[in-house]
Amino acid sequence: MLLKDKTVIITGASRGIGRAIAVECARQSGKVIIGHSGSESSKQHVASLIQAIEQAGSRAVDVGADAADPDTGDKLVKAAVEAFGSVDVFVNNAGICPFHAFLNMPREVYYKTVDTNLNGAYFAVQAAANQMKEQGRGGSIIAVSSISALVGGAMQTHYTPTKAGLLSLMQSCAIALGPYGIRCNAVLPGTIETDINKDDLADQAKRDYMIKRTPLGRLGEPDDLAGPVVFLASDMAKYVTGASLLVDGGMFVNLQ
Repeated sequence: MLLKDKTVIITGASRGIGRAIAVECARQSGKVIIGHSGSESSKQHVASLIQAIEQAGSRAVDVGADAADPDTGDKLVKAAVEAFGSVDVFVNNAGICPFHAFLNMPREVYYKTVDTNLNGAYFAVQAAANQMKEQGRGGSIIAVSSISALVGGAMQTHYTPTKAGLLSLMQSCAIALGPYGIRCNAVLPGTIETDINKDDLADQAKRDYMIKRTPLGRLGEPDDLAGPVVFLASDMAKYVTGASLLVDGGMFVNLQ
């Protein structure tokens, strides 16, 4: 029970990686705040997620609010304190990646991506960190960055800078928040099968190429991120801060 007596906020938790992290946190006795967009679709996913969390023996509260809104972090923190009395872990997972070419990138697509993936994350991390500082017993902040923070992508010129920004944010926050016992780390997923890349991976040639690039011989699944995040959230990682953990099946080190 690695997260016993801990309250965990997870953004973008209704589906994919965020959902897998939420369920594993519940299995480890963490109480979960489910951040989601608030759309009708996300509400349907949240209902089944809350059921799964309760079946795991824990409790959850959901907050529907746009990750791009700088006030969303305050809403998540308020809900956590009101429901469970604290914020012990904050997982910034929410993100979008509308693939698009660089030369004719619509400004609205660029701004929406940056606001969702980085700007909103900045203020949400700030809100969580202020609550952790006030509590006076440290905490753990984890950003779900991407292998894309380290490599380029022709159709991701708006996306890769945001993931590099999240990685850099965790490195700087590790220094800024270390005096308060708040640890800040990033996980960098490789190619994980989620809704965000479903259309891209529908191209069988692209799919086969990505599998071939991965030494472990398969694409990632959302559950593959859950264990690393729980580790970083737990006291087992009490001396780990400013770290970046690749969870990519070995793709980054494979130059083939």
